[in-house]
Amino acid sequence: MPTFPTPVPRQVRLRTALQRCALAACLAAAAPFALAQSGYPSRPISLVVPFPAGGTTDVLARALAEPLSQALGQPVVVESKPGAGATLGADYVAKAKPDGYTLLMGAVHHTIATSVYKKLPYDFQKDLAPVTTVAMVPNVLVVNPAHTSAKNVAELVALAKASPTELSYGSNGNGTAQHLIGTQFQASTGIRLLHVPYKGSGPLTVDLLGGQVAMSFDTITPVLQHIRSGKLRALAVSTAKRSSVLPDVPTMEEAGLKGFDIGTWFGVLAPAGTPPEVVARLHADMARIIRSPEFAQRMQAIGAEPRGDSSQEMARQIADETARFARLVKEGKVTIE
Repeated sequence: MPTFPTPVPRQVRLRTALQRCALAACLAAAAPFALAQSGYPSRPISLVVPFPAGGTTDVLARALAEPLSQALGQPVVVESKPGAGATLGADYVAKAKPDGYTLLMGAVHHTIATSVYKKLPYDFQKDLAPVTTVAMVPNVLVVNPAHTSAKNVAELVALAKASPTELSYGSNGNGTAQHLIGTQFQASTGIRLLHVPYKGSGPLTVDLLGGQVAMSFDTITPVLQHIRSGKLRALAVSTAKRSSVLPDVPTMEEAGLKGFDIGTWFGVLAPAGTPPEVVARLHADMARIIRSPEFAQRMQAIGAEPRGDSSQEMARQIADETARFARLVKEGKVTIE
């Protein structure tokens, strides 16, 4: 005869559930107590931006730092550590003491760099702990109308094919989203462009306005004012849907490039090993700020979409995009020593 497990009485199941709830409540109560015992934060916090001042990463970091300083009761100082396609700043934070006082304003670039650079001194997924995604910003293909006559993507492609020399495009550095968008644009259109890497949006925009490079695929933020003034012409955005601040600019797919969908997200990470209660405190304050009407209004002005997702959601996004960009990097044969 087969045997069956003895049913657990309803009273026992109820008591077990209540015990689990009580344990969860105790753990939740323990987090602020642990923070109080550690005195976190008791001194200024450094928010590292891996690009020069003036770019989207810097703008978002400063927009977050001001209200975060008020929430934490300690200054949040934006510190610029540019170089090597944003990997120098990431390496600095990855090797910092995991105490919550050194944070990184990371971006999609770091999920690309993992596949582009043959040797990185850190592992982005293992050595850094996600806190929250701050915002997502579409990239936009722009040209300087004083130096490039193209009024749309088709005209730009025709111009590139007819040019005796390769037209140039600037990026924020090797292995960044702008670099990869440029390689995907070439693969989708069958043209060849000369890649010119910069240390960030600031110097790139200066040269774009001066005509030293023909185009860029930068995020909307650093070029929006120049698009509105007519100094730069927007031809297409790189995401699947149009930007709310540039509603008349078509997507790459609308311009004939099927399946083209690459945007740039920005988020805060801490060194791996940072106490969970510290990460939880940072996430709670940051998410509340990011989801506030005041922050949303500030993001709207620069063409960014605020996020404020959970640490777990950000970790999944990083894992998914690392795998996705690994395929694109392999297809585009993009490698950097």
